[in-house]
Amino acid sequence: MNALQQLRSWPVTRAAAAVVSAAGVIAGHGDLDEPFLLASVTKPLTALATLVAVEEGALGLDVALGETGLVDASVAAQLPGATLRHLLAHASGIAPDKPIRAASAGTRRIYSNAGYDLIGTMVEAATEMPFAQYLSEALFAPLAMSAAELRGSPAKDAWAGVSDLAGLLAHLLDPAGLLHASSLQAATTVQFPGLSGVLPGFGRQEHNDWGLGFEIRDHKQPHWTGARNSPATYGHFGRSGTMVWLDPAAGLALVALSDRPFDEWAANAWPALSDSVLDEFGR
Repeated sequence: MNALQQLRSWPVTRAAAAVVSAAGVIAGHGDLDEPFLLASVTKPLTALATLVAVEEGALGLDVALGETGLVDASVAAQLPGATLRHLLAHASGIAPDKPIRAASAGTRRIYSNAGYDLIGTMVEAATEMPFAQYLSEALFAPLAMSAAELRGSPAKDAWAGVSDLAGLLAHLLDPAGLLHASSLQAATTVQFPGLSGVLPGFGRQEHNDWGLGFEIRDHKQPHWTGARNSPATYGHFGRSGTMVWLDPAAGLALVALSDRPFDEWAANAWPALSDSVLDEFGR
């Protein structure tokens, strides 16, 4: 049985999913073109577009926020020593939902919507265009993500269909043209190693590893991916009932979108689906 048939038993009204290789979708379930609210799966999209801006020279990854001229001085003063790299990796010390200091930069992994909203503000100032427009021009258009759209916060308000995200995942499995290899390496490997913090929905992790926009699976336990996923797996999930991961060791990626918010059902269903996908399609 196709592993994706598990979605038929999920306690949701609508769901769609795809297994992806570098060549594209190799198995699908549901309407792959229907847009879903991505919630925090927005963050890796925001991060990739921001890295495009960095490569264009509009922003610097390692410039202190107060020296960029792109951040309100009162906010920058709350985050001494923090940089764009810290913000992208949830290591700036900014609080979860307010642009205030909760820790010193580089000392804790604090998952922050406020940090990603600040990133959007910085990109807007640097590029002199609304962040939603920049995201569309820098990421959605080049990858033909035709249904993808940002309708608010750079942290949580993107909409997209499975086919949109499958195209992105296929590109990440065989990258060419969007970003330099060094930028993708930074996005998908651990930044500021060894930081502890809370993985939303799964509790405190002694090594709560993140790249730039992507969560790194490493050896986290419990986790929303499967036991068969390699430590190098990276991805993100959203509170709206959405998740994506890419496992370089398997050469596979998975996207699953639904209309039921994350709770215990997803914490159980997503690892089971991930293991079944790797059993069926992994190399």
